[in-house]
Amino acid sequence: MKEDEHMQTTMQNDANIDRMTRLIATMQLEIDKQRLPGAVVMVVQGGKQLVFEALGQQNPNEGTAMALDSIFRIYSMTKPIVSVAVMMLMEQGKLLLNDSVSKYLPEFSKQRVALESNGEVSYVSTKNDATIQDLLRHTSGLTYEFLGNTAVQKAYRSSKIGMSLRDANNAEFSRILAALPLQFEPSTAWEYSRATDVLGALVEVVSGQKLSEFLQQHIFTPLGMLETGFSVPEEKHHRIAEPFKKDPDGGIQLKMINIHTPPLFESGGGGLASTAADYARFLQFMLNKGELNGVRLLSSHTVQMMTADHLGSIPVNRAGASGELLSPGHGFGLGFAIRKEAGISSVLGSAGLYYWGGIAGTSFFVDPALDMFAIMMIQAPNQRDYYRPLFRNLVYAALA
Repeated sequence: MKEDEHMQTTMQNDANIDRMTRLIATMQLEIDKQRLPGAVVMVVQGGKQLVFEALGQQNPNEGTAMALDSIFRIYSMTKPIVSVAVMMLMEQGKLLLNDSVSKYLPEFSKQRVALESNGEVSYVSTKNDATIQDLLRHTSGLTYEFLGNTAVQKAYRSSKIGMSLRDANNAEFSRILAALPLQFEPSTAWEYSRATDVLGALVEVVSGQKLSEFLQQHIFTPLGMLETGFSVPEEKHHRIAEPFKKDPDGGIQLKMINIHTPPLFESGGGGLASTAADYARFLQFMLNKGELNGVRLLSSHTVQMMTADHLGSIPVNRAGASGELLSPGHGFGLGFAIRKEAGISSVLGSAGLYYWGGIAGTSFFVDPALDMFAIMMIQAPNQRDYYRPLFRNLVYAALA
């Protein structure tokens, strides 16, 4: 009987690996069509790598081949890491999630909400202050300047609050953002936002360290994430992945953040660079419910809390582009989008799956029900909305 079970397990593993070749072949086809410069893909289940492949070019402008250790701008895949930092501070008793943001960042104490009607804009004081939980789940009333054309988003653009703001530190950035109006009353709507940038400033105030120092000491070094940071050392510049010089679909080219030198503004919402192997260590830590190789950074209860839906009856703002990021059937936890049920969504995945991605194309998802996670590292900003669901469907199709 045991021999039969062993044979069945072996055959299933072989089937998984064989079907993974379809994933690789499909990604290679997209590279051959020159819609992607290159990719690094990884799928891990039960602690074992089912696939870890580098395809295409790391730098299409120089003809450099993609490598397993190529370094990518991960943009918003920074958010889950900074969210973990906040939860570590919570576990240390240094903050509560229902604390007002203004308790630590006083500039957020007198915020106003912009109300638009018939082309006119008026401003009213908030009824309640945003909390740390609001920042973690994107219900703080903040937004992103590139997600629409509301009065608040126009104000963001006029203030030059975008990623090009490299001459302000995190504290200064927080003060600039706090002076701008809110798009929503806190806790009333899910709107993807610069909230995690604010969390970066909050970590600095609560910990007394620069965000980069806190992440390095408390997360990157303990987890062995030795090639993750807000900049890349000069001796590793030759490993940085780059997009095409001209967008293959003719879209507006995204100006990539400079990771060659340390920035003043360490964006908690989108400033990190990393490798597939480094980020895999972070995801395995999450999948292990807060522990990796005997090092525990969070309790299992905290990880379960982070990866549960925190929106409940709070609606997703479907009026702007933000709503497209959280499709029906999904909620949002503390730093991660959460799949609430097996149906409704148009892509494959289990209930309880959590995920997120970065604007330059990087993406991950974790499926606790299958003890599995997957990472796709690409630098193809305008193609991301096509490749994220494609990658997920191909991964699930490969699992026997």
